[in-house]
Amino acid sequence: MLAAERQDRILTLLAPTGHARTEELARSLGVSDETVRRDLSALERQGLLVRVHGGATLRTSMAGEEASFLDRATLATEEKVTIGRSAASLVRPGMTVMIDVGTTALEVARSLPNDYHGTVVTCSLLVASELAGRARIEVLVSGGRVRAGDLALSNATTLGFFQDLRPDIAFLGSGGVSADAGLTDFHVDEVATKRAVLATSARSYVLADSTKHGRVAAFRVCDLGGFTGLIAGAITDEALAEALRGVGCHVVTGNDLSARP
Repeated sequence: MLAAERQDRILTLLAPTGHARTEELARSLGVSDETVRRDLSALERQGLLVRVHGGATLRTSMAGEEASFLDRATLATEEKVTIGRSAASLVRPGMTVMIDVGTTALEVARSLPNDYHGTVVTCSLLVASELAGRARIEVLVSGGRVRAGDLALSNATTLGFFQDLRPDIAFLGSGGVSADAGLTDFHVDEVATKRAVLATSARSYVLADSTKHGRVAAFRVCDLGGFTGLIAGAITDEALAEALRGVGCHVVTGNDLSARP
């Protein structure tokens, strides 16, 4: 098992209670205590956990579950509309476009022009429903197990679907985006889907309203250099802005609807 895979597994093991002992993690992973300690140190440097005597705990900002879809739908609503419009401005006729799950991703679907023609692939039943009535849009849905609230799809079927696609552009939701931890998510089953999309898309943009900036969710998706760009209303977290510039990430804000990488 590679170090990155092992570290993701550690976060998965920590998620239910928020803490675990070193020897418990070593036993679950089938590795030595020393290997686990090195992994915990690496995860602590990324801001994902805090090492304590005999083990580790998740950072407070990571503890707990993601807010419900209905609660999130009332947060940063104007900014999400702006992000949706910014994302739609990057789409061209005939493209194959991947739109992820979440409240901001839904705004991307709503922002596609009425006369847009092309293909949209998604793992969101809400996005599929939003676009199903558009005669000139071919909507492809991944299949998979349905998560309540967001009506998100994820399992091996979902993963295989996206591994076989080559979208021209992808718009991914986020649990958090930070300078240290990169792109993170609350749902471990959906991390593999996001990674598959990042690996196969010609361009990939992360959608992140201001509530996600500097935030760290439980599961790491990738570093900041793992996607083409980030779309936001504005970026007020200076550490995040500097880190994005450092990796050459294309940033699109509400003041830059015509931006191109």
